[in-house]
Amino acid sequence: MWEVLTLLLLTLAYFFWPKVKCPGAKYPKNLPSLPLVGSLPFLPRHGHPHVNFFKLQEKYGPIYSFRMGSKTTVMIGHHQLAKEVLIKKGKEFSGRPQVTTLDILSDNQRGVAFADHGAAWQLHRKLVMATFALFKDGNQKLENIICQEISSFCDFLATQDGQSIDLSLPLFLAVTNIICLICFNISYKKGHPVLKTIQKYNEGIMDSLGKNSVVDIFPKLKIFPNKTLENMRDCVKMRNDLLNTIYEKHKENFSSNSITNMMDIMIQAKMNLDNNNAGPVQNSELLSDRHILATIGDIFGAGLETTTSVVKWTTAFLLHNPQLQKKIQEEIDQNVGFSRTPTISDRNHLVLLEATIREVLRIRPVAPTLIPHKAVVDSSIGEFAIDKGTNVIINLWALHHNEKEWHRPDQFMPGEYTFCPAPCSLFSVLHYPSTTSPLRGWQLENSWLQLLGPVDTLFLP
Repeated sequence: MWEVLTLLLLTLAYFFWPKVKCPGAKYPKNLPSLPLVGSLPFLPRHGHPHVNFFKLQEKYGPIYSFRMGSKTTVMIGHHQLAKEVLIKKGKEFSGRPQVTTLDILSDNQRGVAFADHGAAWQLHRKLVMATFALFKDGNQKLENIICQEISSFCDFLATQDGQSIDLSLPLFLAVTNIICLICFNISYKKGHPVLKTIQKYNEGIMDSLGKNSVVDIFPKLKIFPNKTLENMRDCVKMRNDLLNTIYEKHKENFSSNSITNMMDIMIQAKMNLDNNNAGPVQNSELLSDRHILATIGDIFGAGLETTTSVVKWTTAFLLHNPQLQKKIQEEIDQNVGFSRTPTISDRNHLVLLEATIREVLRIRPVAPTLIPHKAVVDSSIGEFAIDKGTNVIINLWALHHNEKEWHRPDQFMPGEYTFCPAPCSLFSVLHYPSTTSPLRGWQLENSWLQLLGPVDTLFLP
């Protein structure tokens, strides 16, 4: 009996114990690991994961590895190493690992945010970039759309006559309308059923993503009942049903002479493909309806949660720093005046406001750990070898709270931002800083414009 059990354990250890691909190579320090469960028993169980991963750097250094089940993951907590992964070797780490909850969200790695690197991802990234190019100039300029919604938001704030209010709903309305105008050229009034649907599924998705489901570590457990997965599936279905309804109406009314939004660009590309007029693109599956809806869903997720979070945190910090409020208001008054609203062209002159936004992004990053990457080839990070298939996670929280790089990193001090060290210029302003990301930099500009109106309205002296 014991001999059989011992043989079974040895067999399991052989198949599930970490295997070194290159015996002579130098690998990052790794947490202890056991067969089947990997490093799970040795990871902190309480507190926020990004903070716990940061604390592990004290023992293992700014780059270390651990195993979650049978998968090896490398954690990055230093700006130079992060830059190497995201910028210098972006293509080598352009893959995305399969994660159960994210697979549900992305319809099995469709779209752009969670898709593995390949022909479909490249095509959809190109179409997303074409959408942003559509809003660079003219009447459809993104800045004009944002300023229009900000004006409505500020009009609402003015009616409150200085009373305490919950900004969540009016802010959600403003940001959602901006994204809807980009994606569909549609906006909604307060109380519209579509807004309620978007709010419901978005809150459900964020709640599911925040629960760190064990099924993401052991995917085979998804065959068992799981409330988190059920909630995620329900919310994704709600989102997809809504997007599909809008999509079908767009197809009915589509005109190639009037391309005004992302959905038009997607439909045009699909028509070109169906008519054998798509150039090098040969596979119709690359622009299937499911792929299109997944990409538009990604833009919603990237724009809605990031922008609303930044504005809320900025408001909270300003409420607790009345002197900073006053200085920002004075800066706007002096550089913009009273005859017009601020625009993106004023950005270089509003130094303190710019520093405040960047400091908010540093101290409270929307995504404390970035979406996991995956090595698509054998590569290296710093002096360490990284095998093909290894998952790589950038701990943005660690980059932003390293005492060796930042002066008193746990304190909100936008006044010192202009004197910060080199890493701040890259990583405190971007939540998707990879060179391969179609959303690089968009969140910052969007958030900057979103903040101008509320700052001017909320914090009048």
